[in-house]
Amino acid sequence: MSDQPTQPRRHFLQNGVIAAAAVASGKTYAETQEGSQGKESPKEDGEYDGFSRYKPSRGNDPDSDYYLGKLVPGFRSIDDGPAPFVAPDLNKLEYREKNGAKEFHLVAQQVTQEFLPGYPMVVWGFNGSMPGPTIEVTQGDRVRIVVHNELPEEPTVHWHGFELPVQQDGAMTLTQNPIKPGKSFVYEFDIHEEGTYFYHTHVAMQEAFGMVGWFIVHPRKVFSPPVDRDFGLLFQNFHIKPNQSISDSWAMDWNWHTINGKSGPFTTPLVVKHGERVRVRLLNFAPMQHHPIHMHGHTFWVTGHEGARIPKSAWIPRNTELIAVAQASSFEFIANNPGDWMFHCHMTHHMMNHMVKHVGPRMRMGESVDGYLTNLDSRPAVDFAREDEGLHTPGYPQGMKGMSMSDDFMKAIWSRREVMGMRSSFAMSVKGLMTTLRVLPDDLYHQVMETGQKIPKGSIFEEIVKRFGTPETYEKAPMMKKMSE
Repeated sequence: MSDQPTQPRRHFLQNGVIAAAAVASGKTYAETQEGSQGKESPKEDGEYDGFSRYKPSRGNDPDSDYYLGKLVPGFRSIDDGPAPFVAPDLNKLEYREKNGAKEFHLVAQQVTQEFLPGYPMVVWGFNGSMPGPTIEVTQGDRVRIVVHNELPEEPTVHWHGFELPVQQDGAMTLTQNPIKPGKSFVYEFDIHEEGTYFYHTHVAMQEAFGMVGWFIVHPRKVFSPPVDRDFGLLFQNFHIKPNQSISDSWAMDWNWHTINGKSGPFTTPLVVKHGERVRVRLLNFAPMQHHPIHMHGHTFWVTGHEGARIPKSAWIPRNTELIAVAQASSFEFIANNPGDWMFHCHMTHHMMNHMVKHVGPRMRMGESVDGYLTNLDSRPAVDFAREDEGLHTPGYPQGMKGMSMSDDFMKAIWSRREVMGMRSSFAMSVKGLMTTLRVLPDDLYHQVMETGQKIPKGSIFEEIVKRFGTPETYEKAPMMKKMSE
């Protein structure tokens, strides 16, 4: 509720009735308010004190609980429990109940991770994945995590942010001996906290190779208002030279950028229904670079960091959240603006794939790298006149030579249900630390996510323009080579 001393009369009377009821029931006023917010049903017209869940809006009063959708409920009841956590492109780690604990098995190992279709990289991770699989539990659980080491060197695993017995902390040599190759180590502890956590090796160079994974703890009592969707996006950077597939962990700059182990456009969109309440958790596990993460088309409330949930009175509305290394932020919003929205890091070099210095054949007009490699004795001629228009551009132009999008590449990009019906040219704009948020009306969501039917490129986007935009001014995307199927 508002901390301001003055409120409209109707709020005063309403609060007085609630307070009286609280006294009669033996509950505090705050407890009664928390319960009433969690049980409030979504309004059919979607209007809350000037804020609409179905169209871009602000609300009438910045001190209102509903300003920018702050406490507007979703469609999910608090009695349904927490919304399942979804980290696109990552699996969840299974467990079994054993001797009063949830027992998980993590295998530290070398992994081949396809950052983009046809671009397999050799990294380190867990259980065949980089990042590793998600551990998901509930506040109050006791967990037992057996770590098996299949690496050629010794790691430990740190449970980032947990307040646990010191012997379970996983700090290399400070609290335990490292796990030798072929050996295992058992971590076991009770979880009293809730929130966004993660696990990672506690050897610096191993961290640069990618050894990290989500560790999500749902609260024993679902937060109010409950969300309909709960997503996680984990950001990483790697330095992999053009002729290599292994990251240089000593590097001080980074040219490959991934979200949950994928680079755009291979990142999987977040697809939600129009009007839903959505939570997104952002985690930065880059070696040394921060990420200003911007979401198009919506304003969100920052509701938590890696330490804990933030009291509602301290929530901050933003559309760009700066996340430093090893930090996590959670934010919530009402998806009230239909469309396909860019969701990305705003660092310019992070919005590209394989961002390295372009030398050699790439600088020669009309020549391909492949042609050069077939005959190393014959090098393409250099145009010393430098009349190419691109050379008049400061630095180097965006349309540089480099990544090619083959038929197989594009088939992999379009093979996922989450991208069905997007504009045929979307893959040209989503690169590096970029993904998309898709807000779809119920019928279009059903068509995309709940049927197996083939959906023509651009058809869903065009339908949204027809319903919510100005179709008379819309221009279809050009049918580009490799994208016309």
